[in-house]
Amino acid sequence: MNFTDKLLDASRKNKSWLCIGLDPDPELMPVADVLQFNEAIIEATSDLVCAYKPNLAFYEALGTEGLAILERMVKEIPGNIPVIGDAKRSDIGNTARAYAKALFSVLGFDAATVNPYLGYDSVEPFISYEDKEVFILCRTSNKGATDFQNLRSDGLPLYEIVARKAREWNIHGNIGLVVGATYPEELKKVRSICPEMPLLIPGIGAQGGDLASAVGYGVDARGEKAIINVSRQILYASKEKDFAQAARNVAEKIRNQVNDYRSKAR
Repeated sequence: MNFTDKLLDASRKNKSWLCIGLDPDPELMPVADVLQFNEAIIEATSDLVCAYKPNLAFYEALGTEGLAILERMVKEIPGNIPVIGDAKRSDIGNTARAYAKALFSVLGFDAATVNPYLGYDSVEPFISYEDKEVFILCRTSNKGATDFQNLRSDGLPLYEIVARKAREWNIHGNIGLVVGATYPEELKKVRSICPEMPLLIPGIGAQGGDLASAVGYGVDARGEKAIINVSRQILYASKEKDFAQAARNVAEKIRNQVNDYRSKAR
């Protein structure tokens, strides 16, 4: 089963286009054990999501123990739910091949985020894994995104050129795009350029992105393929012993809001 099929199966079974970012911050966690924290969040929310997205930085910051936790955690996520490795990797061809092997063959992610700045030969090793999804950074959610992504070439902003290149490179049907909810008009434009691609949409919650716009502009013609990622708002809904239940309550509320906005977008 390829990523898209797995994603659609999970989203339809759970009636959800919510993705939870598993980004454990020891300074915010109500328990000290990272694996215990993640396992509790997963157990409490696995029937409410279409995917999970661990950001590798939070695990790498813990050293070799963090990477061991990440590897174990990926294996413990229910097999019907896709896992997106948020790594933002990119390099020249032979190094990119090593990155792709690490993310897909060693860590076992169903998808990964990739930086396209080095061009096609840095992306090709990832997309050669035809059953995996490659989410190319297109219009990121951070404030500094405008430093480069709005620069124009041949009359087009860079993020539009990236979207058009991604469409051109999508020979295996396994490319998606990362487009932040904090830039709704750009999200709308990217969806018009790539009407059938999955869009990974961060920036809801702590970063201030508007959920209604993210869903309305992000979904495809069927009201699907807009993966709404939320991390801190869910993970740290409570700093008490009830953190897992509190996370579930917030996740369920957001899932239901997404579904409500989806019904209005169609």
